[in-house]
Amino acid sequence: MTVRLCDRHGCNEPGNCPAPKSPNSPDRWYFCMTHAGEYNRGWNYFEGLSAEEAAEREAAETRTADGYADPKHYAWAGSGDGSRSRDEMRALEVLQLEPDATFEDVRAAWRRMAKANHPDVRPGDKDAATRFQGVQAAYEVLRAAEDARTWKPA
Repeated sequence: MTVRLCDRHGCNEPGNCPAPKSPNSPDRWYFCMTHAGEYNRGWNYFEGLSAEEAAEREAAETRTADGYADPKHYAWAGSGDGSRSRDEMRALEVLQLEPDATFEDVRAAWRRMAKANHPDVRPGDKDAATRFQGVQAAYEVLRAAEDARTWKPA
């Protein structure tokens, strides 16, 4: 039986962990568990992609995971402490709030922006109507996240 050795110079352990040699390349290195972990610490899977392309790749890979996805409370939000999902972070941007905003801050910003852009207040202004819809959607995302965070079983 032939055993592939780790591609790390000087290592004689079995190399059974494939790793790409460069982004989007079919060529692979084969490392032992120790060197695979060392390699992966510096790997940026989304290097060279725009934010939209990275989100599209992530969504495509989640769709092909046989219907399973990581729980939303484990999602990493980028900057911050990781307690908010990427969708929540985008919703906070729409409401012009910081990542550590409380739900009371969210509610106040939503009310202020909804009143300023409501179609009854600004009839005929298509930009205001679009902003109003965005503010409403952002609030719904944040409200659903807050409900999930504070839900307690009966």
